[in-house]
Amino acid sequence: MKEDIFSLLGESKDGLGRVRKIVQDLKSFSRVGEQEWQEADLHQGLDSTLNIVWNELKYKCKVVKEYGDIPHVYCLISQINQVFMNLLVNASHAIETQGTITIRTRQTDENWVCVEVGDTGKGIAPEHITRIFEPFFTTKPVGMGTGLGLSLSYGIVQRHGGRIEVDSQIGIGSNFRLLLPIRPPADHIKQDSEISS
Repeated sequence: MKEDIFSLLGESKDGLGRVRKIVQDLKSFSRVGEQEWQEADLHQGLDSTLNIVWNELKYKCKVVKEYGDIPHVYCLISQINQVFMNLLVNASHAIETQGTITIRTRQTDENWVCVEVGDTGKGIAPEHITRIFEPFFTTKPVGMGTGLGLSLSYGIVQRHGGRIEVDSQIGIGSNFRLLLPIRPPADHIKQDSEISS
């Protein structure tokens, strides 16, 4: 009986630790009250986002992280985390049974970083590639998506002075590349500050 109590206490303590980690990641992910441009660690943003969407991923895919050595990026991190979430959830939805999502980061030159989210899912048909960033465009069944995730992501990336690209092959998978300036042009930051004030 005593051993059962100690075992249950240990399990409870482990459970509380997991809950604390999820709450910390939710706070980090959303950055409540932080709509200011700031230097941010994209790896931390990716890890927090992965923890948030883990239930969406864990039964369908293995996640491979290939993080390179990248500097902090001056951005609105809560918005960039939203882009990460959209790409990861879409990658999961593209995988029908079991597959792999690979996240790569690298610095492409002295001014830019690249975050890639690739999947071994069903791929995107060539006739849809040119439309995936259009608002309300979706190939998902009714009730599975709004067609806004990639459109919003595209707008966020543009707001940061970056770009988002995609390569895809039917039956092989898709690879989304998010290219962000380490420090966006001043007019992007100024324009965004004027909108929020």
